[in-house]
Amino acid sequence: MGVMGRSGKKVAGAFLTAAAGMIIVSGCSSSTEPSASGDGCSTPTKISWSGTIKTEIADQFKAAIAEYNSVNTDCVEVEILEQGATGTFLQNYTTAMASGNAPTIFYTLQEIPDVADNMMDWTGQPLAALAQGDTLAAGNVDGKQVGIPSTVEAFGLVYNKAVLDAANVDPKMVNTTTALKDAFDKVGAVDGVEAPIHFSGLWWSLGAHFTNIYHTNVSDTTEGRHAVLDELAAGTKDLASDSVWNQWVDVVDYFKANNVKSASIADPGDYDVAVNNLVDKKVGFWFMGNWAEPNLLEFDPEGSYGLMPVPISDDAAFHGNNSISVGVPGYIMIDESQSTPEQRAGAISLLTWFLTTPEGNAFWSGPTSDGGMNFIPVYDGFTVEPTTFMAKEIAGYVADDKTLEWMNSAYPSGLQEKYGKEAMALYYQDQIDRAGLASEMEKAWK
Repeated sequence: MGVMGRSGKKVAGAFLTAAAGMIIVSGCSSSTEPSASGDGCSTPTKISWSGTIKTEIADQFKAAIAEYNSVNTDCVEVEILEQGATGTFLQNYTTAMASGNAPTIFYTLQEIPDVADNMMDWTGQPLAALAQGDTLAAGNVDGKQVGIPSTVEAFGLVYNKAVLDAANVDPKMVNTTTALKDAFDKVGAVDGVEAPIHFSGLWWSLGAHFTNIYHTNVSDTTEGRHAVLDELAAGTKDLASDSVWNQWVDVVDYFKANNVKSASIADPGDYDVAVNNLVDKKVGFWFMGNWAEPNLLEFDPEGSYGLMPVPISDDAAFHGNNSISVGVPGYIMIDESQSTPEQRAGAISLLTWFLTTPEGNAFWSGPTSDGGMNFIPVYDGFTVEPTTFMAKEIAGYVADDKTLEWMNSAYPSGLQEKYGKEAMALYYQDQIDRAGLASEMEKAWK
């Protein structure tokens, strides 16, 4: 999963090197400095990490790498390779591979099957054995463990607790579409609120995350959900006749009808506008994910921002009405095709520091206000627990087994872009009707 940062640029994964305009960030000024690579190490193994995982925590990530470079005794020196958001992940990946300068560490999700052959197999590695639950699943291709998970993320209705409190709305009780409409009416009546929701027109939010609300609710079994994807791929699925799909579109219509005027599909800075709207209490809700929490807390450090389900029916017992979409947003992979054994060992050493030491844990999962990246831990033995309101809330949903599958993780490469930029964008702007949306979503699979 990629996300939008304060810069307004979409990060679809780690953008790769071998292109002009590269920025290299290193924690040491010389390869002969012992402090950069451990006492007594004069020639460290140099490895590179493509990107900063996501833009919201780029500064914290860079600080963590700088710290590792200054204190590690692994004889490893890490470079962060950044590039402007041009080209797709696969286009940039192909360029990097062709140049013979592939980074050592990659981070992505949908493109995993496309790059699996060139990546190291994590099977049997101690870090892979520490991964909790089924978090390894989407990083496994035909029995090869291509990557290990970064964290889990969740998306749904982000809310400003202060606004909901003023409206006397308990988010835990909003588990039907009728209750949702009641909550919207109450929030809309709060002084200073311009509209109940900021429903972003960002293509990746619409195409990956909002379409997931349909695909994850279409069946109560994994097999049933994936069968629908198979039907769409085969061209045999009639969305317009699907009752769950129609319930989902009803919610889309309701969000559009109650959307704040400043929400936009044309403005790439819509993410920033939404942050400001929620912080300034101009809206009570925003359809987004927990990756936005650091942005919200940056402007409102004392605020409490939660995450709640998106109900799509009036059945209070329906699992999807009481659950949030939780999944692994991306997997960390190590190149095997152009790296040396020493570089692969160095990459494992870096990740072992992040995922198994108190110092690394603090960077990985500590609050952003303390220099951490605020990742929800998914590895056994972690010494840092979630501290923010939203992270604790998500952990509660996970503990109560109130989670929904990230079906967008199973979308073929490029589908979420077609869903978002073509089908959902046209419907968001009222350029097509419901039948047209069904047609465009079906066409995206061809």
